Amino acid sequence: MRKCRPVWILSVFTGLLLAGCGGAGETDSASGGKMEVYASLYPLAFFAEQIGGEHIQVHNLVPTGVEPHHYEPTAKDLASLSESDLFIYNGAGFEAWIEKTKSVLNEDRTRVVDTTESIDLLSASETSPAQEEHEEREHHDESEGEHEHDHSHYDKDPHVWLDPVRAKKQASVIRDALIEKDPKHKEDYQANYKDLAAKLDDLDQTFAENVKQGETDTFIVSHAAFGYLADRYGLKQVPVSGLSPSDEPSAKELKKIVKVARENDIQYIFFETLVSGKVADTVKKEVGARPLTLNPLGGLTRKQEAEGENYFSIMKQNAENLAKGLEAE
Repeated sequence: MRKCRPVWILSVFTGLLLAGCGGAGETDSASGGKMEVYASLYPLAFFAEQIGGEHIQVHNLVPTGVEPHHYEPTAKDLASLSESDLFIYNGAGFEAWIEKTKSVLNEDRTRVVDTTESIDLLSASETSPAQEEHEEREHHDESEGEHEHDHSHYDKDPHVWLDPVRAKKQASVIRDALIEKDPKHKEDYQANYKDLAAKLDDLDQTFAENVKQGETDTFIVSHAAFGYLADRYGLKQVPVSGLSPSDEPSAKELKKIVKVARENDIQYIFFETLVSGKVADTVKKEVGARPLTLNPLGGLTRKQEAEGENYFSIMKQNAENLAKGLEAE
């Protein structure tokens, strides 16, 4: 992950950004009078679009094709964000840049919402046991004066949106924020949320039914993004990397993963779309497993966007591939 820019760079922009901020309730004429909503992550942008409908203009800060763990706002992003009416972010430590970004926003203009603040989060060690080993190894290396690893660590697992039930809670937070900011369209926001919630309930049922037919409860993934999915459906996630895709396992950790794969007769290893799977590919060769895609949905690729894919179409494909990986009948 890229290192964060020095605080002074953000400070330079603060005065310039705030000078252009209007008061609460003002909208940009370019948006046709719609509420300007920014999101830090694709799933949140999608939920906002579904709930806000014709009343809002939604912008995803992370560009198409960019892995969100590696994203950091540019000066242009901050300038646009300072003119927003609502800014929704994932929380749980996912956006390492969030506090600096908040400092350039006018709270009278922009309502900032943490979508996981009221959700019971899983600890990093619960969803990625290898995370503790990464941190212990890194701490040892630093104490010995070795080069610091460019890893990103989390106290909590931030990948909440991959559990349909918890994702519904995130969506409800977005609904409430839209209503608070724009109460005159409350009924529309409530009705749209109800439709979205029903689809998330159906998705939850699909995962539950697929998992129930599986011959195994263990699956290997290229990075530990699926802890909430595993927790929801009683599965065991075995990640090659930690909670950030940039975390690479040690030789000892790789040996453990290969052992688990062989003991559980794992036939498939799940890869992602926005990150390379060089280390996971090594495991695949060691075990002889075949590749499948399990998309963490941090964002869409340009191809997916062009083909009209969205959160639900990709999650349904995830459910099908997970069933195959679990050897469901």
